Amino acid sequence: MKHILAAALLVAFASPALSAEPIEGNWKTASGETAAIAPCGGAFCITLKTGAHAGKQIGKLSGTGASYTGEITDPKDDKTYSGSAAVSGAMLKLKGCVLKVLCKSQNWSKL
Repeated sequence: MKHILAAALLVAFASPALSAEPIEGNWKTASGETAAIAPCGGAFCITLKTGAHAGKQIGKLSGTGASYTGEITDPKDDKTYSGSAAVSGAMLKLKGCVLKVLCKSQNWSKL
């Protein structure tokens, strides 16, 4: 999962205007690519914008505020993992697990 590139999220409601979720936006991945996280179908989709897999959706997460859960795909081997993401300021910590015991984490930074 070293090359996991993931994350897309949004949709928070403010009184008449919509405000973005902290996870929404462009993120620099651990391997240096850019991933966009944006709302899609009630969740947030992670789509790679740069690199060898540009244009590929690599994740779908649900949640609000600082905590999200869903699935993350490693685009290099096309394997999908149970995933979670936590936003802390301009940092996004992603975690992907197989059977909830074999886990790997990555930190992404907001662009």
